Amino acid sequence: MAAHRKILVTSALPYANGSIHLGHLVEYIQTDIWVRFQKMRGHECHYVCADDTHGTPVMLRAEQEGITPEALIERVHREHLGDFTDFHIAFDNYYSTNSEENRELSQDIYRKLKAAGLIDIRTIEQLYDPQKQMFLPDRFIKGCCPKCKAADQYGDSCEVCGATYAPTDLIDPYSAISGATPILKESEHHFFKLGECESFLKQWLLENQQPPLQAEATNKISEWFESGLKDWDISRDAPYFGFEIPDAPGKYFYVWLDAPIGYMASFKNLCALKGLDFDSYWREGSDAEIYHFIGKDILYFHALFWPATLKFSGHRTPTKINVHGFLTVNGQKMSKSRGTFIMARTYLNHLNPEYLRYYFAAKLSDRIEDIDLNVEDFAARVNSNLVGKYINIASRSAGFIKNRFDGQLCATLDDAGATLLATIQHKQPQIAELYENRQFSEAMREIMALADVANEYVDETKPWVLAKEPGREHELQQVCTTLINAFRLLTLYLKPVLPQLSSQIEAFLHIAPLQWGDATTLLLDQQINAYQHLMTRIEQKQIDALLAESVTTLKPQPTSSAPSKTPPKEQATKEVKMDQINYDDFAKVDLRIARIVKADHVEGADKLLQLTLDIGEEKTRNVFAGIKSAYSPEQLEGKLTVIVANLAPRQMRFGLSEGMVLAAGPGGEELWILEPHAGAQPGMKVK
Repeated sequence: MAAHRKILVTSALPYANGSIHLGHLVEYIQTDIWVRFQKMRGHECHYVCADDTHGTPVMLRAEQEGITPEALIERVHREHLGDFTDFHIAFDNYYSTNSEENRELSQDIYRKLKAAGLIDIRTIEQLYDPQKQMFLPDRFIKGCCPKCKAADQYGDSCEVCGATYAPTDLIDPYSAISGATPILKESEHHFFKLGECESFLKQWLLENQQPPLQAEATNKISEWFESGLKDWDISRDAPYFGFEIPDAPGKYFYVWLDAPIGYMASFKNLCALKGLDFDSYWREGSDAEIYHFIGKDILYFHALFWPATLKFSGHRTPTKINVHGFLTVNGQKMSKSRGTFIMARTYLNHLNPEYLRYYFAAKLSDRIEDIDLNVEDFAARVNSNLVGKYINIASRSAGFIKNRFDGQLCATLDDAGATLLATIQHKQPQIAELYENRQFSEAMREIMALADVANEYVDETKPWVLAKEPGREHELQQVCTTLINAFRLLTLYLKPVLPQLSSQIEAFLHIAPLQWGDATTLLLDQQINAYQHLMTRIEQKQIDALLAESVTTLKPQPTSSAPSKTPPKEQATKEVKMDQINYDDFAKVDLRIARIVKADHVEGADKLLQLTLDIGEEKTRNVFAGIKSAYSPEQLEGKLTVIVANLAPRQMRFGLSEGMVLAAGPGGEELWILEPHAGAQPGMKVK
């Protein structure tokens, strides 16, 4: 048994402007499994989280609904917590970033950063809505694309032609909130000097004997260091739903400043409830361990901004930042039109939550890889592994113990039974190490291999045959006692993944809640209760109903309350009518196969990714593509795609764009870049 540990664990904070879907649950299920394992080992482990509640979108949605932001976030909090609870996510505290604890901590950390000389105040120029009297982020500015003249395009890129631009380049720009024409206006903003923290961050991230990140994440961080760390704008102007910056009336903390501090605030609230020592976890030199579980899309904030704000405000840094990939469904991004953008509650309407917990565990590793929910494989794996292998062990033996021996297990085992159980017990340290290292898929493989061994024992001993042969009652009782013990040991190993089922099995076996150390003991000379059916197979009709409900309940939502500048009839005409061209016109367009060598976020751009493309020339090309809502950089690197190679280069505020990547779809998450067959090579012409 490892030494007693003090562990604090967090998952990323879900935003209070939407519902929980299966993509979110990859992270929370992964974290919950790890936390339950630590608690089973007897460690002091606390799991906290909170709703991320601040920002312009929450403020505007509340206004559209005619309620206060506080009423909105309270309603969403109940919904989120209900979904998490029904998926057996066992937070020790699920809180809100809109709390007094978070206000005090955020303001205290800001003051300490300012005292350390790491806050800079300077004037910047932004587009301003004179009617709403607020500065507009790019996503809340719309107008005609300066390239193709398409109406109702966002302030940074066109969803029709793919062009990218500055909001000031739009033709007839208007506020997506009020419809008013925006004006340029100056404002003072507060910046955190991240670049001055670079020396510490390099030492902590790249030279640490116990690196806080996986190797893939560390490599990505190294690229960001190479391009230079820039100052971080941590303020927003009123009106804004958030915390006011001390001594700066009308200025508010940007949501990404106070959101991670919400981890600390949620734990501080738990400390007050449980009498725990907050400082013993968060002070410099603490012997406690702090683990963050996050998605790869928020690595920049958690690996650079967050540890820098902690270090230079006098707090300790995290022990580990565990980064995971995204969820795909049937090999593709989750899609509303295909019914594979599945909400947590929709899933719960049709299927057992522990089926998904097991399937995710069988896919998850310690690497930053996307995992795929293939619905056919999902049903087959649950039916085969959980029902056909694991539950089968109990169902083939429990009835004989209850009906033939009044529920009494044997006091002794024969050699074959003892050998089987010793084999299962022997795997306990290896399975523990796999859980500890978040190698859940390997752990599930080992456990199911043990279930196979137990089922081989069933086939060899044939308890149903023994039951028919007079004089072999004791042999039958020993065989079934062996199988009940094998089932108990496998249940112990699966308990972090299947907590509700394990609780039912503990009641069936008439035992106390299983702890990790219980693998060294056996259940002998004891009465068990009558066996109740524990798990049913997934039927195709359940999958069909789940996907059907996902299609009907997820209709596209408007991005703002502002009316379109283009009348609906005219819009419909533009969508249907296409100007014809002749072959000579088409021949002017030089389409080439390109390989995406590198992809990066673009600082200050909500929709852009910067792509480095190999199109068979001596030098690579730099292209800015408005596909950030649909892809992360990691999903793109190495892919083949198609580029308009003879498009005139365009100077943008982020740099020179030397072409256009082709994509299809209505936009947002429903966007797919064109991917040629693997046989195509960079530089080949598309004809």
